Amino acid sequence: MSQTAYLDPFTGQTWPLATPRWCGDDRQPLLLTDLPGMSRDDIDRSKRSIWRYAAALPFIPDAPISLGEGCTPLLEMPLAGGTALLKCEWFMPTGSFKDRGASIMLSLLRAQGIDHVLEDSSGNGGAAVSAYAAAGGMRSKIMVPAYTSPAKTVQARAVGAEIELVPGTRQDCAEAAEAEAANIFYASHNWQPFFLHGTKTLAYELWEDLGFVAPDNVIVPCGAGSNVLGCYIGFSELLRAGQISKLPRIFAAQPENCGPIGRAELGLPEAEAVPTIAEGTAIAKPLRQRECIQAMRESGGGAVLLTEDEIKDAALMLASRGVYVEPTCAQAASAFGRLLAAGKIAGNEKTVVVLTGTGLKATQRYAEFVGLDIA
Repeated sequence: MSQTAYLDPFTGQTWPLATPRWCGDDRQPLLLTDLPGMSRDDIDRSKRSIWRYAAALPFIPDAPISLGEGCTPLLEMPLAGGTALLKCEWFMPTGSFKDRGASIMLSLLRAQGIDHVLEDSSGNGGAAVSAYAAAGGMRSKIMVPAYTSPAKTVQARAVGAEIELVPGTRQDCAEAAEAEAANIFYASHNWQPFFLHGTKTLAYELWEDLGFVAPDNVIVPCGAGSNVLGCYIGFSELLRAGQISKLPRIFAAQPENCGPIGRAELGLPEAEAVPTIAEGTAIAKPLRQRECIQAMRESGGGAVLLTEDEIKDAALMLASRGVYVEPTCAQAASAFGRLLAAGKIAGNEKTVVVLTGTGLKATQRYAEFVGLDIA
């Protein structure tokens, strides 16, 4: 085990990595202490998955849990008067970027003796954790709000996860999961810091995609912020290792209807969350808001808040070009146009637009967009 430790980024308190934990002693979210990064010579080119970057992890398990996640396409496309580099993260085993985090998190936890994990998510997080637990011979329990559509839990049920329906709101579900963590290890994609060291592989992959240089800008859809922080952690490691000369500017795209991180970064007053078609980013109380804002500001980036019409139009525009993604991540493409128009990025810069989930998970929403009744 390395000298890496769990870290409370605001007090500096640390805990040994050898003992798995999902939070600090006072239920505060944790990160890991800084890792040194890696060079191109450290890439394991025999692996066609995120495990080619294993040298950048806090430790390497003997038997990683992998389904071939990562190595996703980078598609160049003219958009809004500029050229975007679309990172097609839905090319993953369960259809979303969360496979990066699930693969690393569960591999490291299993190596530390965890064989039964708990998650609270009715969407991509639950699908990824349950699938990778199944692939690794681990048991999983996914807690979801009782109002969740059965269609949203089919993927997790199919791979053998135990599903518990929790009465009340999404927040009630999260609180119930935290209470259940006394009985089952809480491998939450929002809480457990190993998950962020899975999402940081996106930064390493973009670096390799672009010939071992960093892009100028990265635009990511943001709910709890795991891609904002993953990119920040990964590119910071590359900077620390002397592999890039500067951080790319990191921009978070959020819906106006539920954009607490974006509102805080833009200096706007808090607003009550209301439903949004960008369901995957509808996180009213993100745990790592301060860390996300710090990452955006230190990188020179920022936030963009999108209207429902802008998100819908972006989803249909991408679909009309053959790129069928969740409205949740289509908002990153809309943010690209907004940032260009505002002069915050330039059309000739290398700007990556991260598209995180497949449109196949939003069939009902697209049916509404095109006026079909498939109920």
